[in-house]
Amino acid sequence: MAALGTFFAAGSLIALVAAVSLLSPGGLLEPVWRLNPRARTAFSGLGFAAPALLVLVAAACGVASVGIFRRRRWGHRTAVGLISLNLLGDTVNAALGIEPRAAVGIPIAGALLVYLLSRSIRGYFGGEGRRGAEPGAGGQ
Repeated sequence: MAALGTFFAAGSLIALVAAVSLLSPGGLLEPVWRLNPRARTAFSGLGFAAPALLVLVAAACGVASVGIFRRRRWGHRTAVGLISLNLLGDTVNAALGIEPRAAVGIPIAGALLVYLLSRSIRGYFGGEGRRGAEPGAGGQ
């Protein structure tokens, strides 16, 4: 779980750096787009919505990371939701030919979901047999 929490923390930082770089074109962070110039082009077409979306992604990843490290069910649910959205996006992008390389992410996201939804991991977050638990108890 530490690796997954760290993964979401890194995702949060990366999305935040990307958002700041879009808000200051040609600035100090501009070279990060050399890693994926097609993403830079796609984001620039969205205007101010792009950095806003990236800040939202950064916040969601940050919430998932904190929740995972604190062993909270809401962190687990956030992680499952984010990985599910990623799986959906990769599937659509690969199927429509928008980004064929997204097909690589499909089995990875699928494997992460199988892992996150396993009984032992749900139990780690207090999710097994606790449906009637009061809010704030156990994994809340």
